[in-house]
Amino acid sequence: MGALALAGAMLAPPPARADAIVPAPTTLPQTLSMTEAIRIFRASGLDLLIADASTRSAEGAVKIAGAVPNPTFSASVGNAFTYSTGNGTTDCAGATCSPWSYSFGLTDSSAIVDALSGKRTLRLKAARNALAAAKMSRSDAERTLALQVKTAYAQVAQAELALKFAKEIAASNATTLKKTQERYTAGAIQEGELMRVETQKLESDQAADTAQNTLDDARYALAFLLGVRGRVNAFDVDTSALDYVVPAPLRAATATSLLRAAFDHRPDLVGLGYQRAAAEAQIALAKRQRFPNIELGVTYSGGGFGGIGTNAPIQTPTITFGLTMPLPIFYWQGGEVRQAEAAYDTSSLQQAKLTSQVVSDVSTAFSDFATARRLVERMEGPRRDGGGLLQSAKGAFETTAILYAKGSANLTDYLDALRTYISTKVEYLGDLTNYWTSIYQLEAAVGMDLRR
Repeated sequence: MGALALAGAMLAPPPARADAIVPAPTTLPQTLSMTEAIRIFRASGLDLLIADASTRSAEGAVKIAGAVPNPTFSASVGNAFTYSTGNGTTDCAGATCSPWSYSFGLTDSSAIVDALSGKRTLRLKAARNALAAAKMSRSDAERTLALQVKTAYAQVAQAELALKFAKEIAASNATTLKKTQERYTAGAIQEGELMRVETQKLESDQAADTAQNTLDDARYALAFLLGVRGRVNAFDVDTSALDYVVPAPLRAATATSLLRAAFDHRPDLVGLGYQRAAAEAQIALAKRQRFPNIELGVTYSGGGFGGIGTNAPIQTPTITFGLTMPLPIFYWQGGEVRQAEAAYDTSSLQQAKLTSQVVSDVSTAFSDFATARRLVERMEGPRRDGGGLLQSAKGAFETTAILYAKGSANLTDYLDALRTYISTKVEYLGDLTNYWTSIYQLEAAVGMDLRR
């Protein structure tokens, strides 16, 4: 029963791990800040949790590489069919002998030679570098996924501001339409002018509905990245995240200084360095494998001895020391060495390629940042007098609206001023979003936070 119980325990499936359960769906607060969004993403983002699982797999590989092989135990028993325990021609003091023989053996499974030859050390070196590369890969996944979260957050903020503005324009157009209807009833304007105002009012209603749909879509996209797997409630974000400000680290930054920072902080570039070191260790290990795995063992055997037998004693007690090794005659690990060298060359080439990619990423992101900064500053104008493009378009509309209400401006001028103001305001919101998106892209290109 004891042997059966032991075998059953060894073959039984392992119990389910509590920490392997998929995390509960995320519930978003009514007002979601950027800081809270990043925290939720790091805790519940499924893509990031998948990257964590890959890192744990590499940790397991390190344990496998450093494991000492278990010794091998063997046992055997045999029976001599022609052996007799009766009286024979040889007198052995009247003792009798059993026809059964047995032996017990123990080998080290090449553990000693594996350690002395340095193979275990090289395996550990390769596995540890691979683990370091996996951790860098996880950090790189966080880098790229955090960019998506920040960009999606900015899209929600833009959509909220756009919806608010669209509702303001719709309300203003409703008031204008009411006044225009009164003027039409009084005979002050023609029907064509009234219809043009009605058209403008309906267009603003259309724009408000479209803005609401855009906001809903942006919320869904952000909720997905944050791990929400159920119904997405109508949450708000902090729209002040789009307020224009130049982060301190970027006020005097240049493409060259940011490129230096990228070479030091980009996790994918650092990870390829670890992959290259792992491949180098694999080459050394493949060459070291040419030294054969020698198994050292000891065997004790015995049998029916010291008795009377027609065929003499079966086996005297014997201790045997043995050595087993393959003879490297036909194959010398040429394929393994070739594969390891190819992996090293691949890592080197990928590292060179990524270096060029980092230069391109930083240069492009910095150029986008500089351009977006100029566009926003032109929209807002100098800080002292606020005479920017947006203020000019708004002022022109408000002035024309007053003149139109007094009858000093025609409807065409009013509608032109309104449409110019609307398009300028929408463009401004887009410029703000592009500005902060360029900063997020620059952070991803450099591999560090640039907003503090």
